Amino acid sequence: MKIKLNNNIKYLFVAAPILFATSCKKDFLNTAPDTALPIEEAFSNPARILSQVNGIYAGVKNGNFYGGRYLIYNDIRGEEFVVNKPNGVTGLDTWRFNLTSQTNEVNNLWGAVYAAINRANLVIEGVTANASLLTPALSKQYIAEAKFLRALSYYSLLQLYAKPFITDNGASLGVPLRLKAEKDLTGNDLKRSTVAEVYTQVLKDLDEAEPDLALTGAATKATRNTAIALKTRVYLSMGNLPSVISEANKIVSTTFPFTATTGRTNKLEANIATVFGGNYTGDEVMLTFPMADLDAPGTQNQLAYYYNVEINSAGGNQEFFLNPSGIFGNAAFATGSTDARKGLTLISGANTYLTKFKRPSPYTDYVPVIRYAEVLLNLAEASAATDPTRAIALLTAVRQRSNPSYVFPAADLLPTNLKNTILTERRIELLGEGLRSPDVMRLGLGFVAKSGSQGTAPAIPFNTAGYIWPIASLEVQNNKLIVQN
Repeated sequence: MKIKLNNNIKYLFVAAPILFATSCKKDFLNTAPDTALPIEEAFSNPARILSQVNGIYAGVKNGNFYGGRYLIYNDIRGEEFVVNKPNGVTGLDTWRFNLTSQTNEVNNLWGAVYAAINRANLVIEGVTANASLLTPALSKQYIAEAKFLRALSYYSLLQLYAKPFITDNGASLGVPLRLKAEKDLTGNDLKRSTVAEVYTQVLKDLDEAEPDLALTGAATKATRNTAIALKTRVYLSMGNLPSVISEANKIVSTTFPFTATTGRTNKLEANIATVFGGNYTGDEVMLTFPMADLDAPGTQNQLAYYYNVEINSAGGNQEFFLNPSGIFGNAAFATGSTDARKGLTLISGANTYLTKFKRPSPYTDYVPVIRYAEVLLNLAEASAATDPTRAIALLTAVRQRSNPSYVFPAADLLPTNLKNTILTERRIELLGEGLRSPDVMRLGLGFVAKSGSQGTAPAIPFNTAGYIWPIASLEVQNNKLIVQN
């Protein structure tokens, strides 16, 4: 859906990036927004151009998108959590697969993602038109960051609003590909591209971004390794295992200890608790979105608000607890285990809550977008059939980081079982980080039935009614060329 602006508007507000002040002493994503600028001045000098680039990040980390809700929806659609509050505002209908095109989350997420995409498009066009104000390298870098964030945004849309690639090699309808900056009401009508066409654009953006992104830099901005890491996720979603391997090999050493051999020194932290201290920006994170008291995701969007437990008014709102029939109850992650990841959960009353995200109100935990642990597991899964020795080594590195004495049963590592063992480890390691629903879908699985004190959720077999979200009703109302699923 296009972000609507009055035809006579001359200032950048919603559709264009929010303008952020820059400072060498403060994180660029934690600064307060400046007053909106006239469109013709938004790219008039290097500082304003940088503000526009920073505005794309601000759009993607919006609470209705990657600042919280996108991750939450993708996890609560799966079987790992049980709803604990009868609150339709915080994902009850998503959990129980009771959505329509008019449901708030369907419309709010769609609008937030396309607003972020438009910010990226504005920057790509604005920097291109004003490249003479920057060094050639910096101009390329800014465009690369915009393309990376546009790719992340389109990939995210596909995970909820489109059938998985494996359905028909991407021939199903995906989402509209808006690749031009929208500053007025023209061009709103645009048909849906196929899933394959959207994935092609995602990979094109990432391939073009990779060489022009900074080789090193803060974990709060995309670097070359970030683009490579996201490509491993994208190719895994498409079932293209050879490409997962070729991309991952760029940033994963051939043997233990696995580290990135170029760019940022990405590697696993020795202690998983280090990663989830609230504001982690170390070597394991490949991209994180920082939050602050004056730059929080917004009411009822925050990860800790949903998952953490209220302890002396310091925790969250207990919206969802860990499902004892989900991965938390799996023998590989059983209660009483010596696995350090158990330390990221907390029992309160009859329920156990995820405490990866633990900062008190206004719940400003940094949001993990991509971690090196995911890249290792992506590579392990892709290598399981062709290079089981390496797949086992990668799997073991992730498990033994949190449980050093653990030895996988021999049966779990047999060729017939290895992939499932890796997938189980993935559910444990990435719990609560927004990857469960995309994994269910890319594997051609159905969503299992769930039950709790606030009702039940039916089983949703692969590609049956409710399996994917409907196109947002606001898009249908304003785009004459759109068609529903």
